[in-house]
Amino acid sequence: MFAAFVVDQLSELEGVTARAMFGGVGLYCGSVFFGVIARDVLYFKTDDLTRPAYLKTGMKPFVPYAKKGAGQRRYYSVPLDVLESPPALAEWARDAVAAAKRTRG
Repeated sequence: MFAAFVVDQLSELEGVTARAMFGGVGLYCGSVFFGVIARDVLYFKTDDLTRPAYLKTGMKPFVPYAKKGAGQRRYYSVPLDVLESPPALAEWARDAVAAAKRTRG
């Protein structure tokens, strides 16, 4: 299962859990919701500080519904080379956790 692979890749980041939600999987670091897995694609929370790295690599926003234009623009897909490197994935995940903390409320 892809979610188990992602959690294993994130083992460097302590306290990561995956929870089923709305047909996908939510990723948490402690109580902070920072990622989504949907249709075997990993998306991380972004904000104005972190989003440029995703856009620079051509990553797309999370689109929860089939409707065009339904993208959230807060969660972006993670580049494949990052997903395949546990240290890089942990770094991007830390940034996603920080983005989620900055945008709470």
